[in-house]
Amino acid sequence: MELLDGRSLANELTQAQQMAVTQLKQQGIIPKLVVIMVGTDPASTIYTKNKQKRAAKIGIASELKQLPDETTATDLLALIHQLNEDATVDGILVQLPLPKQINEDQIIQAIDPQKDVDGFSPVNIGKLWLNEPGLVACTPNGIMQLLAAYNIDIAGKNVVIVGRSNIVGRPLAALMLNANATVTIAHSHTVALKALTKTADILIVAIGRARFFGVDDVKKGAVVVDVGINRLEDGSVTGDVDFEALKTHVSAMTPVPRGVGPMTITMLMAQTIEIAKGRAKRG
Repeated sequence: MELLDGRSLANELTQAQQMAVTQLKQQGIIPKLVVIMVGTDPASTIYTKNKQKRAAKIGIASELKQLPDETTATDLLALIHQLNEDATVDGILVQLPLPKQINEDQIIQAIDPQKDVDGFSPVNIGKLWLNEPGLVACTPNGIMQLLAAYNIDIAGKNVVIVGRSNIVGRPLAALMLNANATVTIAHSHTVALKALTKTADILIVAIGRARFFGVDDVKKGAVVVDVGINRLEDGSVTGDVDFEALKTHVSAMTPVPRGVGPMTITMLMAQTIEIAKGRAKRG
């Protein structure tokens, strides 16, 4: 089995990103990412710190706008409008989830699509499904980069994606279609789910159920991408597939941790840099 090592690839890409940022700075452009966080959700706090740490390592200017839990939609929209108009800001990211009084869709739609580094804007999602250039959701983008780095051919392959979220499943399906795969999206209402997963040449799982898929549910020699992150009682983290059982059964697989996760932040940085390059070209 080939281990699809996302951490190793992310480290390689980070070095290239550092060079790209240095070149931009020589042109007088400092890539800038602004992260907005409303409230003090523990998981969001960890993700936000990781993003800032990576940005600092690469040389990207990173600013955190920390807002209180009671922030109104009006206040948040006013901040987004201000950042949309700020020519020095390349990427805007609103950390989800948001408090109940704020409509997430309304906020996502307010972000300038050209600064939408998360790739969640309806404009960017539309471009993705039309196979036009645009900003792409970071986890699916990272998965595609990981498969490409390990020379895993997608064209003509039967791809099964378990999970239909706007963050992973749906945009990943579009990326796979654009890469000429035959794509099936499975979800909680899918009948005979595990019979379906066993037909996949490439299986991507993102359901948040620890070790849910084993040898009997996966085709011999398949490629498995595990997006699941599940914390066990002993504090360890595992994915949605039984890694130990599958490692002698499949041809390639991502580990959890060190698989998809590191690639997500790497793609966030990559898109921030690409937006900054566009700013440099416009002068």
